[in-house]
Amino acid sequence: MGIEIELHSSRPSKKWDPSRETLIKGSYQHGAALAGALGLLNAKEPGKLPWVDPYGDTMFNEQEAEAALTEIPGLLRRVAGPGQEAAVHDLAELLALCAATPGSYLWFMGD
Repeated sequence: MGIEIELHSSRPSKKWDPSRETLIKGSYQHGAALAGALGLLNAKEPGKLPWVDPYGDTMFNEQEAEAALTEIPGLLRRVAGPGQEAAVHDLAELLALCAATPGSYLWFMGD
């Protein structure tokens, strides 16, 4: 199981788009580690990051990304090892980019 993340300039179609015109940046190298780190969160906890579905798609708009960014320090205190730590730092970078890009969306693709 893994979670890939893509930052898009506007809401992407859930259908695969060969042109990928809205894609700004993707993160594909930390899938399993990111799923493991986010799996440390209880779905009943407050916040946005527990909403991420490890088996489906989840999208955050720029406001949700900004709110989720505040949850990163707490998640970093829970991670197990350098792989999960790197995945969370990568997530933080994409959350920050999304929060700073008007109209953008962060697309979490679970499997």
